[in-house]
Amino acid sequence: MDKKYSPQIIATDYEGLQTISAFVAGGKVKVSDIKYLSSSKVFLLSIERNKIETNEDNKKISSICRFDLISSVKSKNIDQKNSQLVLELIAIDYLKNKEDYEINLIFNNNAHITLTTEVIDVRLDNFLN
Repeated sequence: MDKKYSPQIIATDYEGLQTISAFVAGGKVKVSDIKYLSSSKVFLLSIERNKIETNEDNKKISSICRFDLISSVKSKNIDQKNSQLVLELIAIDYLKNKEDYEINLIFNNNAHITLTTEVIDVRLDNFLN
């Protein structure tokens, strides 16, 4: 089955990150679809979400949110052994901490993931079913 790709959204600053956050808010993420490739410094998140950017709120699409140049990842209140657990992504935000940024992925039930990076480099790719 062929999948169609739609344009990617790239964020390198606060405004871009907030745009991606708005698009993925309410999206569903399975724990098994969260990956950190430490040797490549890449963090990947597969999200099933509503396609709100084109006023198709009722259309579900699959997206990959890619965070580059990630030096560390920390999570809280996520049962990583339960690969079938589905989390709802509420928002993506960041804090400037000395020389680094801490990008926070905020989920339901007080769960979150913190990504540490020197720069904001995030991409959202959509796959249309």
